[in-house]
Amino acid sequence: METGLLMRTEASPSLNFLIYIQNIYLNQTGTGENNRFPYVPTKVAFAEAFEERFQELWKNVSRKIAEHPFNDVKILHDKQDIFYQELFENAPDSFNGYREIYKAFNAWWGSFAGGFAVERSMDEMGHTLYLELANSLKQRGIEPRKELQLHLIYDECQLANAETAPYFAVLAIKDFFVANKELVPKILAILSE
Repeated sequence: METGLLMRTEASPSLNFLIYIQNIYLNQTGTGENNRFPYVPTKVAFAEAFEERFQELWKNVSRKIAEHPFNDVKILHDKQDIFYQELFENAPDSFNGYREIYKAFNAWWGSFAGGFAVERSMDEMGHTLYLELANSLKQRGIEPRKELQLHLIYDECQLANAETAPYFAVLAIKDFFVANKELVPKILAILSE
């Protein structure tokens, strides 16, 4: 039996922007011992209940991307103010700080060190994952019903459940190196839903 596994692996600009904001928040509210990228030395005015708002925004953005992958770029560029409205204090200085964070993210993401590097860093491992998944599906006699979407993020999502949906998963680069044994069973579970 030949499996018709179609798999799309791409770096998610919207989810990576959320991770970028998350890391600025964690650096600002943490002890300073384990700073994450990016480190911003100035104080950022985050909204009250930032963590709860982050969780909700993560869930909404993930759902929209799972429904249609082309929503990803549209969310980051056309709906960019949603990140500010949900996660930052509503004040003129806060908006200016957010705009600087947004510009810095886009400069990094658009460079070879950003989105391109995140996506390309997983080429070989993504191919290996594809082969393992295809073999596991073939052994189980499972025929995928639609394309599997794997969206890569440069760092772990610590403030929200990077939950999966049927045929949709968000994976940190670290997952491929540290938790690679759990990837195939995790992804097989979403192919069975």
